[in-house]
Amino acid sequence: MPMRLNHMELTFAEGALTPAKKQQITDFYRDLFGWNTLEIDIMDQKALLLMLDEDVSQFILLAESPEPMQSPGYDHLGLLFDSREEVDALLAKAKAMQAVNNEIQIKEYEDLDEGGTIVHSFYVRHLLPIWFDVQSIDYQNGEPARKWHYG
Repeated sequence: MPMRLNHMELTFAEGALTPAKKQQITDFYRDLFGWNTLEIDIMDQKALLLMLDEDVSQFILLAESPEPMQSPGYDHLGLLFDSREEVDALLAKAKAMQAVNNEIQIKEYEDLDEGGTIVHSFYVRHLLPIWFDVQSIDYQNGEPARKWHYG
């Protein structure tokens, strides 16, 4: 079986994950990506799971910590979709949500063409300390033109 993402933990300052904040997180990520949430008791607190799939095998754990995560740059988690049309539909949805809530951040990018491998993407961030890189990758002739790498 190929390796898959199991979970990622994002930490917040103590007291930051109020019931109202958890509800805002639930509403935004459910409406944009279809993710459900579940409040759980873990590490002597009520943390929140953002469930990326139905069987909860992939999730993001949101918990409080005396040393919370800080991410002032473009630290992100990449979400790969099958087509640029899916990415464009999510971008349109995120923009519509942003028109109602100006705290939603969106960063649009031109397509990145790496010798026939085309990455079509945008970044979105709201209420969490990281961005989500929403992307599709189109391969020339259905095959990567070369191994994908940064740098």
